[in-house]
Amino acid sequence: MNIKGKTALVTGVAGAIGGAICRFLAEDGLRLILVDVDQDGIQKIADELDVETYVLALDVSNYEAVAAGCNKAFAEFGQADVLVNVAGILSNNKLLQTDAAEWKRIHEVNLDGPFYLSQMTVPHMKEQGWGRIVNICSYAWKSGGMTSGTAYSSSKAGMVGLTFTVAKEVAEFGVTVNGIAPAYVMSPMVTEQLSEEQRQERMAAIPVRRFSEPDEVAHAVRFLVSPLSAFITGEIIDMNGGFQFD
Repeated sequence: MNIKGKTALVTGVAGAIGGAICRFLAEDGLRLILVDVDQDGIQKIADELDVETYVLALDVSNYEAVAAGCNKAFAEFGQADVLVNVAGILSNNKLLQTDAAEWKRIHEVNLDGPFYLSQMTVPHMKEQGWGRIVNICSYAWKSGGMTSGTAYSSSKAGMVGLTFTVAKEVAEFGVTVNGIAPAYVMSPMVTEQLSEEQRQERMAAIPVRRFSEPDEVAHAVRFLVSPLSAFITGEIIDMNGGFQFD
């Protein structure tokens, strides 16, 4: 089955990982609904891509904005056959340094957003008998967070749970739902949160002695979106350079 011409909704497109995913999916001929809070960042990515795009600036943590934005995009551009949940925010604060507002905000973006978008896209996928959802999780979900904080690690664990439960619910309809759990990726979200000393310590602890590149994460997404991944669902692909073997 050729996926050229299908439509993918990707969030967090202004970031390093989101942008790389959009470029790879565009190479495979998918039309793209580009979602981020950064209007200028979305437009920059849209201008780079040689496929049809729809620019949708919104905060994924806001249910009303997600519902209204998706309904408008689906009516004007077409329903999403593929959903890639990338948008997320990081915090390094541990339990006693995390206040209620931060806990709430981290979970709203990292977990509520993917839940809302899954609700918006799954009905069409079920109806047509084909669909792909890929959630960008994090190694923090099972490590307890080496340098990341309590709220972030918890939100990513919740995202894994969301992946599992939706995968089970929609498998019989030809829809697969999987996650990718990178450890450290060379992106501003990670590098700006770590000191040079912390970066060197982390790299020394990773057997491959480097961080992942955004394109490597994007390539894994590309595979999970492809028709040849149809027998894989409810899986979390670790990308940690050998940091932990399962």
